[in-house]
Amino acid sequence: MANRAGITAHEEAGRVRLVATGPWCVATAAGLDARLRVLAPLGPRVAIDMTGVERLDSAGAWLLHRTRTRLAEAGVPVDLEGVRPEHAGLLQRVVDVDKPMEMVAPRSLAVVDLVRHVGQATVTVLTEARALLGFFGLTVTIALRTLMRPGRLRFTSLINHMEQVGLNAMPIVGLLSFLIGVVLAYQGADQLRRFGAELFTVNLLGVSILRELGILITAIIIAGRSGSAFTAQIGTMKVNQEIDAMEALGLDPVEILVLPRAFALILTLPLIAFFADLMGLIGGALMSLFVLDISLGQFLRQLHESVTTTTFFVGLVKAPVFAFIIALVGCYCGLKVAGNAESVGRMTTQSVVESIFLVIVADAAFSILFSYLDL
Repeated sequence: MANRAGITAHEEAGRVRLVATGPWCVATAAGLDARLRVLAPLGPRVAIDMTGVERLDSAGAWLLHRTRTRLAEAGVPVDLEGVRPEHAGLLQRVVDVDKPMEMVAPRSLAVVDLVRHVGQATVTVLTEARALLGFFGLTVTIALRTLMRPGRLRFTSLINHMEQVGLNAMPIVGLLSFLIGVVLAYQGADQLRRFGAELFTVNLLGVSILRELGILITAIIIAGRSGSAFTAQIGTMKVNQEIDAMEALGLDPVEILVLPRAFALILTLPLIAFFADLMGLIGGALMSLFVLDISLGQFLRQLHESVTTTTFFVGLVKAPVFAFIIALVGCYCGLKVAGNAESVGRMTTQSVVESIFLVIVADAAFSILFSYLDL
């Protein structure tokens, strides 16, 4: 069948007749395409005789249409003759679909788009806040139920998570807190030197680190380190259908996965915050010693005069709240992971962003509360 398909040229008076024969279909398209590409018109007008075409499909119709178009672009008119009725519709369909489509730019109003985007973002935020609030209520309910029956709490998992989020986080928290103390002492001394009040750099260090920066920096580091780890761990379990297996066995994923992580972070974050406060003060003390020539004894005396136990506890009391927020968001985002690896990465990023945002919001709320209470 493939050898019978072809096209031959015959000269007539004033024109050239191209006689198409055989089946013009996918099976013969390669050979026909090679012949048609090298075809050169032999006269001022061409006629394609399709009387001998036995079968025609979309591939053959496209070859005929392309040949007509190429010759027409070269200034040679082409006539189709002997087209069977059953082939005419297909040829016309090929001609119709080859016409370029007009691209109409969608009408867009900047103000309308802005309002739509703001509305969509608002709905998304409110929906997310509602879901997170519901998860908060569920976690608190299960936590109270577990505290009434402490035997249900998995202490092995609790100790393991305390090591991961507490002990293993101390190097990075200590290093960054130390450097924050150095930077704060240097910048504070540079400004206070203009007024001859370099000694008050110790006051600046004590109040800012113990009251605000120590716990805030620690919470941000833990949110990026441990909160994201919670999401990745639980999300991977969700992808591997381990959480579905737990539910099929009648086990509560919140009790098994969320509570040990939340309790571990609530117990360890105050200790890490205390360590961060200490390292920040050490960094500030060393910078004061080398830059301001303030001895360690002078530093401790000035620190004792400027800082009270209230200042210390005002910063430390935020730690359990921040810890619960970080654990809650991390576990919530982990349980929201869909069944693919891309979702794990997306929800891990969302976990870090939401945790840090909520920690800063909570810190602002604490500042307003302490200001109202005159603490």
